[in-house]
Amino acid sequence: MSNVCSSSRSTHVTVEADGLHAKKDTQVGFQLLRDYRINKGLSFSVKERRQLRILGLLPPAVQTQEVQVSAALESLKRCETDLDRYIYLMNLLDRNERLFYRVINDNIQLTMPLIYTPIVGLACQKYGLVLGNPKGLYIPITEAGHVSEIISNWPEETVKIIVVTDGERILGLGDLGANGMGIPVGKLCLYTSCAGVTPRHCLPITLDVGTNNEHLLNDPLYIGLRQKRVTGKEYNDFLDEFMQAVVNRFGRYTLIQFEDFGNHNAFHLLEKYRNHYCTFNDDIQGTAAVTVAGIMTSCRMTNRKLAEHTFLFQGAGEAALGIADLLLAAMKNEGISRPEAIKRVWLVDSRGLIVKDRPKGGLTPLKSVFAHEHPPIDTLEQAVKEIKPTALIGAATVPGAFTAEVLCTMAQINDRPIVFALSNPTSKAECTAEQAYTATKGRCIFASGSPFPPVTVNGKTFDPSQGNNAYIFPGVGLAAALCQAKHMTDGVFLAAAQSLSSMVSQADMESGLVYPPLNEIREVSVQLAADLAKYMYVENLATHLPEPKDKNAFVRSQLYSTDY
Repeated sequence: MSNVCSSSRSTHVTVEADGLHAKKDTQVGFQLLRDYRINKGLSFSVKERRQLRILGLLPPAVQTQEVQVSAALESLKRCETDLDRYIYLMNLLDRNERLFYRVINDNIQLTMPLIYTPIVGLACQKYGLVLGNPKGLYIPITEAGHVSEIISNWPEETVKIIVVTDGERILGLGDLGANGMGIPVGKLCLYTSCAGVTPRHCLPITLDVGTNNEHLLNDPLYIGLRQKRVTGKEYNDFLDEFMQAVVNRFGRYTLIQFEDFGNHNAFHLLEKYRNHYCTFNDDIQGTAAVTVAGIMTSCRMTNRKLAEHTFLFQGAGEAALGIADLLLAAMKNEGISRPEAIKRVWLVDSRGLIVKDRPKGGLTPLKSVFAHEHPPIDTLEQAVKEIKPTALIGAATVPGAFTAEVLCTMAQINDRPIVFALSNPTSKAECTAEQAYTATKGRCIFASGSPFPPVTVNGKTFDPSQGNNAYIFPGVGLAAALCQAKHMTDGVFLAAAQSLSSMVSQADMESGLVYPPLNEIREVSVQLAADLAKYMYVENLATHLPEPKDKNAFVRSQLYSTDY
């Protein structure tokens, strides 16, 4: 309930914002209804309307939040396309923040695909049409030298989590430039809906360094700089200025999550900043954690240890290499040496199987770690036949890469083949859930990057798991923000994977799930944050003092509430 104080001569009202433990001044009257963080629409009581000078500015009916949620869901049903539904939800956020998150929280399976993958990809492609009220900061490289000034324009003082992109590799859609803002906006919506992070503690940022997408450069509705991407020293200096400006404004322990940067910059920036700032790359580390969690669950389902599996990746970019590296750490945790663990991991890129002295070349230092002594193989189909993997992991946005032949071969060499088709959006998936279950006659353990409907094979219905990073980054970010973490180590993400996998029940696994049901994601994220808080204090990563004795109670006491 809002805490209202006003007098007949007052021009401002002080409102205690729920879950914030802070106060905010805003104008009374008509302007109050324009403040999305305070506006309750028809839920203002008659007494509140009189005190806040909005009597007559609303119809006389007084509605509960539950009625407002029902109305919002009915409006969603009336939208003709998923893009229309995305636009409706963003407009709802512009009007009434708490109602927006109540709708999302109560209907997460319906709304998550709308505010994030796969529909956010379409929204980014058409961002010039869906752009609403400002939801974050655009920092163009043409303002290099003035980044601190731009960041100082953000009205909130207590930002704790930033999601930043330069728009170069948006999902599997490529370079979308400034249109990529839909990604940080969507990610931070999930921070609040999945983990209860207070919205005003979140800041989406797009670093506009140009785009090499000719279609966008010629599009009159494109919202970004009309120039080719800046690279090299000018780009790196701009990123340095940005990182320092964030710390100067919001503090040393502000979590900075990098999202959808190109491969060549993603690894470089992670290594450059990880020991100097509280930062991580979700495409590398978040994807790795959620995938390894699914593999850990798959190990329980197959009664085999990690080191007893052989992993073959379709792809050798950010996601695949991040997963592979975390797999090595997980196997080391089981007592397997790094050289022995590497023998269990194979990668296929656009030039074929990654092997030593490959005639086609293309071996970067990061790929070379996984280059084995083996004759060259050009195709995934042949690699599956010769390597005989127990787990096949797709992360290269090559649609249809897991052909019927590949899937049937996996079923021939394994009783329970593990098939993770992680590329998204849906149009980039290596295979569908139906294709995987059908080709393997219902024996595969399946997960995908985008959601698929249940599949029935031989009379048994399977619920395909979605290996969504939303199982990881909201809980990780909540823990980092509350504990004021110094750095985000690989150990944090291994601990996150272990925590997530441990929450999968026997009943979940029997229905085919390798992750908890999506409708439990709020509780999953909170529990994961509590587990990571314990880890961060043990590993001396946390700086928040005094150390809370009950980490679970500490986390739960800080959660954002959607109640009026």
